[in-house]
Amino acid sequence: MTLPRLLFRTPTVRYCTTVALNDTSPPIVQTVNNKLIRPLSDFLHKEASAGILLVLAASAAMIWANSPWSDSYFDLLSTDAFVGIGDFEIELNIKEWINDAAMVLFFFVVGLEIKRELTQGELRDPRQAALPIIAAIGGMIVPAVIFTVLNAGGEGQDGWGIPMATDIAIVMGVVALMGTRAPSWLKLFLLALAIVDDIGAIMVIAVFYSEGVSFEWLAIAIGAVAVAAVSRSTLKSIGPYMVLGAICWLGLHQAHIHPTLAGVVFGMMAPVHPFRSTALVDADELAQQPTVTNALRVSSQARDTVSIVEWLEHKLHPYSAFLVVPIFALANAGIRIPASEVGDAFSNPVTWGVILGLVVGKAIGITTFTLGAVALKVGTLPAGVTPRYVMGAGALGGIGFTVSLFVTELAFGEEVVGTDARLGVLIASLLAAAIGTAVLIPGRVLDDRSMDGHLPEPHVPV
Repeated sequence: MTLPRLLFRTPTVRYCTTVALNDTSPPIVQTVNNKLIRPLSDFLHKEASAGILLVLAASAAMIWANSPWSDSYFDLLSTDAFVGIGDFEIELNIKEWINDAAMVLFFFVVGLEIKRELTQGELRDPRQAALPIIAAIGGMIVPAVIFTVLNAGGEGQDGWGIPMATDIAIVMGVVALMGTRAPSWLKLFLLALAIVDDIGAIMVIAVFYSEGVSFEWLAIAIGAVAVAAVSRSTLKSIGPYMVLGAICWLGLHQAHIHPTLAGVVFGMMAPVHPFRSTALVDADELAQQPTVTNALRVSSQARDTVSIVEWLEHKLHPYSAFLVVPIFALANAGIRIPASEVGDAFSNPVTWGVILGLVVGKAIGITTFTLGAVALKVGTLPAGVTPRYVMGAGALGGIGFTVSLFVTELAFGEEVVGTDARLGVLIASLLAAAIGTAVLIPGRVLDDRSMDGHLPEPHVPV
């Protein structure tokens, strides 16, 4: 009788059982596939679910901030907490710890996804990536121009980066609710667009929202990155990288560069190639001697057949999507708006700059740049995807919640103009979701890949 044989594949695990009826008969092979890691579908479906939780957290923040218990909300966020060793300490309030420290995990996952997309996904081939890249550029330039025109020379002129971002979590949640009315192309296009959008937002944060840089501390941060880069091909344990990441975060914080950029940098340094080939994983010994030691050894070998990027994204993305981002929304979406001051908020050009930038600027920028690229034959739309779907994607791109609020905090802090900008982000995101849904909902795309949990690995047809 032939003993069972266990083979490992990536990104799925395949269990192959070979059974011989007798010593002379040919074996009967029974194969059962079990999903382990499918990076794209894993990412999209977690984002879709997380978008709903994010909206609930933001709603709770708004209700709490405008309730009779609103003082407890703001008092909690302004409570100071410090970490120190000897005479050295870092003191931040709860909101700052969330925005500066907890959000490192969010940006780390963003860095992982950027790395995967640049090396294995839609953005790996310039020709293939042309359409979403061009769309993202249009979706950043036009909103920034609209905001700047309305606020040039005013107190809100530094907020031009606010309407440039797209929140992929809420966008995927809205698309998920459409079911088969949204083609799979739309999900992939918006994902690639949001990744390019994130790259742009990271560059804007690093260049334009960092002041008074301390080059001594910056050198320490760069040194930590250099050590990590040199060691990444030899060290397989995550512990040293966590220490180096903490040093990088501290260096950036003390250098007055937003420390969440440490997450992006370390995410993009994660290896995309597995340490072990699947051919080197053989479970014969486990089948013959099913001991705990052999099981752990084979499990470790199988783990090494999956790239660090895919593994970390698979493990950390739930914590980012379902814990960090909702907490961020709870801490940043709470805006106290007395009824008597609503009129003042809507008379502020900052509020209108954000609303028009996200709702109008994103739609115009994404749609015109995409259709212009198609007209110039830089890229082509897949069969069945009409300009209406492009316009719907452009409208949904105006949902700029998480990163837009993040940039608002960097640009204005707790100033009154910051409150007006946050109100603009919330209103614009609601309007963009409603308009995008209204544009897309009349159609129906019979595509069994749309929301069945089995999306193929990414290909944005261009």
